[in-house]
Order: sequence, then C-alpha cells, then structure tokens
Amino acid sequence: MNIAVSNTSEKPIYQQLFEQISAQILKGELESGYCLPPIRQAAQELRVSIITVKKAWEELERCGLINTITGKGCFVAEFSPQEKLRIREEMILKQMAVDASYYKSFGLTIEEAIALLRKVYSD
Repeated sequence: MNIAVSNTSEKPIYQQLFEQISAQILKGELESGYCLPPIRQAAQELRVSIITVKKAWEELERCGLINTITGKGCFVAEFSPQEKLRIREEMILKQMAVDASYYKSFGLTIEEAIALLRKVYSD
C-alpha cells in the first residue's frame, strides 16, 4: 500500500486516504484479502490523527471496499471484475457530477469542458 498525504491540499486527509486506497483496490494493486494496517499503526506511519484514519477506513467499509473482522483487522473485499467496474463507475460518476456542476457555474459548454479535460490529460 502506497499512500502520500498532503497537509496543503484542499481535500481533507481522510478523503485523500480514501481516494488513494480505493483507487489501489479498484486498479487491482491491493488484492482481495489484503490486510490494511491497523488504524493506530497507519496513523503513526502517516503522522496523522487516529480519528482521520478511522474515518477513511469507515468510508472504505461503507462503500464495500473493505470488510472488518473484529479482532483480526480490515481486509480488502472480494470482487468480481464486473463488481469492480461497477463500483469504479459509480465513484467516478459521483465525482464527475460535482465537477460538472462546478464547470456549469462558469458557463462552460460540454464541448469546452471536454476540451479542457483533454488538455489536462495531455499535460
């Protein structure tokens, strides 16, 4: 598991953790059954609050990406390839809806938004 948090990011640290771990799970970098580090250990290694890590782990569990087994730890859930694609699409569409609303507030057309997205992707 590879995580980098930024204290200067606009995103809360728990969200940074959630996004990085969920991406690693959905890309297959963290396979089913992988045991996440205990909350206290992760907090210490990342130099963040235990509450922050707990919130990220809870969000991962709420989304069905990990399962907690009392006394044993938190493990990456088992997924079929179709389930991974479905969860990935749901998460991306949720973020895109927020982003699209922001772009619309500037009066961008869909064509302008796509052109800017292409520019960002090519940079």
